[in-house]
Amino acid sequence: MLFQMVSLVLDVVAGLIAGTCLLRFLMQWQRISFHQPLGQFVFAVTDWLLLPLRRVIPPWSAWDLSSLAGAFLIKLVQYALLWLVAGGQGSVGLLPLVSLVGLAQLVVSALSALVLVLAVLSWVNPGSPMYSLAARLSQPFLRPFQRLLPLVGGVDLSPIALLLLLQMAGMVLARLQMSWWY
Repeated sequence: MLFQMVSLVLDVVAGLIAGTCLLRFLMQWQRISFHQPLGQFVFAVTDWLLLPLRRVIPPWSAWDLSSLAGAFLIKLVQYALLWLVAGGQGSVGLLPLVSLVGLAQLVVSALSALVLVLAVLSWVNPGSPMYSLAARLSQPFLRPFQRLLPLVGGVDLSPIALLLLLQMAGMVLARLQMSWWY
């Protein structure tokens, strides 16, 4: 029971910090202004980790590699602590791979949540600033599906197709991580 409690706390804390690092990466990639409440939150949560990393890991083109590295390091610490709580069972050499898969699972979950927020806001309040922010953040992922799927009765089915693909990817990642971790 102790392992499950520690796992839950670590999952929430690591998910918040690593997810915010990923959001910072995505906002910079999409050139979204940080002069808004969400941007200020992102800076407050991630600056302690990413500012030192930026001294070592420079950006590459429009890609903020320090944000990706920070998210990976947070997941690595999470799984290393879980490994220690579990009594060091299993191979410590697999921790980077398990952490990478955990990071990919976080990306899948966060992107799924973003698409769901976008869909709900499109029905409830499509004129809100939050809707335009969610639309800009999700557009690079929805665009390929929008090119392939025609509108059906004026309804964009690309979010459903993306969610379906994300759910399948999540299943594959969970299976992969289970095979390495347990």
